[in-house]
Amino acid sequence: MIPVRAYEGQRVGVLGLGRSGLTTARALAAGGATPVCWDDGTAPRAAAEEAGWEIADLTRERESASISALIVSPGIPHLYPLPHPAVAHAFGHGIPVDNDIGLFFEALLAADERDFGDFDEGPESRVIAVTGSNGKSTTTALIQHCIATAGRHVQMGGNIGRGVLDLDPSDPGGVIVLELSSYQIELARSLAPDIAIFLNLKPDHLSRHGGIGGYFAAKRRLFEQGAPSRAIIGLDEMEGCYVANRLADAIHISVTRRLRGNGWSVFMNKRFLTEWRHGRQQAAIDLADAHGLVGGHNHQNACAAYAACRAVGLAPRQIEPGLMRFPGLAHRMERLGMVRGVLVVNDSKATNADAAEQALRAYDRIRWIAGGQPKSGGIEMLKPHFDRVRKAYLIGDAAEMFAASLGSTSHQTCNDLAGAVAAALTEAEPGDVILLSPAGASFDQYTSFEARGEEFRSLITPHLDAEDTP
Repeated sequence: MIPVRAYEGQRVGVLGLGRSGLTTARALAAGGATPVCWDDGTAPRAAAEEAGWEIADLTRERESASISALIVSPGIPHLYPLPHPAVAHAFGHGIPVDNDIGLFFEALLAADERDFGDFDEGPESRVIAVTGSNGKSTTTALIQHCIATAGRHVQMGGNIGRGVLDLDPSDPGGVIVLELSSYQIELARSLAPDIAIFLNLKPDHLSRHGGIGGYFAAKRRLFEQGAPSRAIIGLDEMEGCYVANRLADAIHISVTRRLRGNGWSVFMNKRFLTEWRHGRQQAAIDLADAHGLVGGHNHQNACAAYAACRAVGLAPRQIEPGLMRFPGLAHRMERLGMVRGVLVVNDSKATNADAAEQALRAYDRIRWIAGGQPKSGGIEMLKPHFDRVRKAYLIGDAAEMFAASLGSTSHQTCNDLAGAVAAALTEAEPGDVILLSPAGASFDQYTSFEARGEEFRSLITPHLDAEDTP
């Protein structure tokens, strides 16, 4: 754990008692503060009180006025569409509002644990922060996997893995890799990553940020207020180009362009991940057999991870084994195995059309299981990829909407996942791909996309070929 000593002897409000909130309370207590906890849910409050934490209704102005700072969990709105009442009271009383990410960086800076030297030279400890709309989790996990495979000490946290304050203080030569969402970046009062990565920007969380401009502004804070010593920027969208244009000495990445300039870049040249620096090629890695990194979006993740690993001093030959052995993340284009010559892929995390597009682009001869709780626009944007779909098997609330969009593309309404899997297994032929990539949220039939993906796995597992059976 990383103790937070900035509020020693003071009462500090902790709003939201999920994983990050409880970890924050422990870190504050370890640093000598008195956490004052609140959650709108009765069950989290009861559990925290039973564990010995002080509970006070921070939505009441009197209670709010008694604290020195308010630490807010990521899911709680602080500005748009409306600030939480406890946040509004804190703003009104001039009480600092922060989150665990801000406390983490403040604690590291106060402890002076890191050397801000030249990244290409030494083994000093580093903090890498990854943001973007899509691919954050995979890129973060891939960086962690590559660094660990190379034998360096590495920890992973933030929006994936452990809460940031639950991490261990980094040893010299160690690396901390953080996945940071726009929610986490926007509110953090302190941001100080050594290396910051911007992958891409897609419309998301717009009500929370007051529109696309607010969403982009939240992401940009990591590079403006955070002032990383090394930035890695995706140039396949105009927002990335804007960020890169305002930074000096960034590493540029792309899966659509061959960036053969005089700067430092990592890009895809057909199936080869290519590093270009000082006007010439430095390395090239064939990703054809990197089965955990299928598709253009995963190639972007690979380019970003490779660049980050180079920035902390790893050589190409040290990075390549990690890229090739990366298993991928569960529910994100996860290869479950083969069934009589048919590949089965679990992409339950694809809860909108933008995400499902990446999977459709990655395969041909697809038996597509799609549906769920539809998002605005449905699957209309996916029509250019319907020629890859041999047949669609539709489930959940979106079935009727998706059927209308599919038109003459072969499709069948199956209502639930069990029916869709049964039909796809019956009709699939060797060379086909059974792909769960719903393009819809899970909440019509499941508690989460993870629950949907786990049911898919349980339905497929009894049919897997012997060598793929767990």
